[in-house]
Amino acid sequence: MEVSVEQTSELNRKMTVTLAESAIQSQITPKLKKLAGDVRIDGFRKGKAPVSLVNRLYGAQVREEVIQKLIETSYFDAIQEQNLNPAGYPQIEINPSESGFVYTAHFEVYPTISLEGIVDLPITQQHAQIEESDIDEMITKLREQRKTWEPVERSSQTGDRVTIDFSGHIDGETFTDGTVENYSVELGSGQMMTGFEDNLVDLNIGDSKSFTLSFPHDHANEKLAGKPATFDLSVKLIESPIIPEISPEFIRSLGLEDETDDAFRSSVKENMARELKNKLKQNLRDRVFDAVYQKLTIALPQSLVQEEIDAHLKSYTELAKKRGLDFDPINLPREMFETQAQKRVALSLILGAIVAQHNLEINEDRVRALVEEMAQSYEKPQQIIEWYYKDDKRLSEVRQNVMEEQIVEWLLQRAIVTTENTSFNAVMNPNEA
Repeated sequence: MEVSVEQTSELNRKMTVTLAESAIQSQITPKLKKLAGDVRIDGFRKGKAPVSLVNRLYGAQVREEVIQKLIETSYFDAIQEQNLNPAGYPQIEINPSESGFVYTAHFEVYPTISLEGIVDLPITQQHAQIEESDIDEMITKLREQRKTWEPVERSSQTGDRVTIDFSGHIDGETFTDGTVENYSVELGSGQMMTGFEDNLVDLNIGDSKSFTLSFPHDHANEKLAGKPATFDLSVKLIESPIIPEISPEFIRSLGLEDETDDAFRSSVKENMARELKNKLKQNLRDRVFDAVYQKLTIALPQSLVQEEIDAHLKSYTELAKKRGLDFDPINLPREMFETQAQKRVALSLILGAIVAQHNLEINEDRVRALVEEMAQSYEKPQQIIEWYYKDDKRLSEVRQNVMEEQIVEWLLQRAIVTTENTSFNAVMNPNEA
């Protein structure tokens, strides 16, 4: 086997591999002999056909199978011999040659990552505590989540739930596949496109209405993006919300045994504290990784970026299926995922370099502690712990989280950290603050 490698760009390589014809024939001959003993050919008893005839009938097929296997094995032998680290799968190009068999593999390699400059990163760490007003607001949300609905005989208003039949058309063609029946909309929830819910206010049961709204220009469906749509609807039901009061029954519905107001309030605060701790940890992790990404610029293998985009599209498709939507990822422009994909690939490579170059190892005691912490929110924690440890894939996700925590700690020890005092709501709901 002869191998030559050409660097066509910073990460792209062109590797040419030449295999002697004798190497190919040495594998073809025994395969043909075996095949001659197995196949049935008209005019011959099984296993009695001459190899020359078998070669004439099946030689091309056997040669193709041998070549495909040789390409696979010789490719991996060649990259090891040349000390190359490919990123993604190669593109194989077979070259005609009179002397043996020649193919060219085009592929990218992983970049060499320098961690120089990764120290003294400016990091702002959030600090927040839970106030009594935060607990009041959370209790209000819990009551809101358990509201029930009561039919009313009046005009609809914000906060009501309105059940409608509706259809949508653009240029006379439906995009709702006819009429959508018995569709419930909570007015003011923002579940529909901008302006739709406003048109449902001040209507009565039996009313019909037609109105026009324009889809946003960045709408996921290119066929709808930026276009004016006409909606026709009729009102079938109007319901008013009933918000439950704090009572022993309400407290029991949350799974609490102690029905006193103090115990309820204490439990709410405890859950809020746990959520705040996790959110602060997540925000700090994101800020550290953002700072790393801004500081280090590396060349990215495009094959890995495209794989990451494919993963995003797959997750969108699965989410759409769970929601019962007819979703075609082909209609989504890949460019809308590219920036995020580039960041994820870059961080994955950089964090891997930190682990490798500084010999970071996962602390298995921390893995166990994290599993136990997550299990505490379940009724039977020990069963959850055993559930994680029975499946390496489930446990690997926890181990990855622990390794990321250790990387964050390693980076923070070398960073310039300042503290930002903020509120519970600003941490938990940054888009609302």
